[in-house]
Amino acid sequence: MDNATEESIMDIIGKLKKIDYINPEDIPNIDLYMDQVTTFMDEHLAACKRLDDDKILTKTMINNYAKNRLLPPPDKKKYSKDHMLLLIFIYYFKNILSITDIQKLLTPMTRRYFQNEDGTDMSWLYSHIMGQEPLQAKRIGEDIRRLSEDALNIFPDADAGDQEYLQLLSMVALLSCDVYMKKQLIEKLIDSFDFPENETDEKKKR
Repeated sequence: MDNATEESIMDIIGKLKKIDYINPEDIPNIDLYMDQVTTFMDEHLAACKRLDDDKILTKTMINNYAKNRLLPPPDKKKYSKDHMLLLIFIYYFKNILSITDIQKLLTPMTRRYFQNEDGTDMSWLYSHIMGQEPLQAKRIGEDIRRLSEDALNIFPDADAGDQEYLQLLSMVALLSCDVYMKKQLIEKLIDSFDFPENETDEKKKR
């Protein structure tokens, strides 16, 4: 792996450590129309884009989330702060989990905390969980640095012309293995939890 590639890795690690979660105070306290929701998400999660013209959230995505009961319906076509917080959770979950698993996770959250007024509301829940994101990003950055060092040493005797590719392949494979094992763990945690029956199941029984 040449110096440019190593510098790129270190640059990525640096960006990971600087990623900040969306603070609940940054979300408007007024209800937003769908266009305002997508614009807000694109602006505040821009650092997560792979390409500049990628969309963090689209109208179709939001409609599909509502259709799959991941998101409560808007009130008169407007989305509340609680909707916004749920959409951020969905954004993080959707690249790892199935719609069914996300639904399992979010249904109890929505029932208990969505538009709750006793103090333990969505902002309270979100702040406690996502407030750990900077620390987690730091930990992940340290893991990636160690992994890149391991990848450099896997093929010490390979032909010089193949070294850069083999080191890249090694790092991608090790990262993929890490993601795969963590995904398996997440799915097993979800499968082992006794979730309350959803509303559809309850209605079927009646």
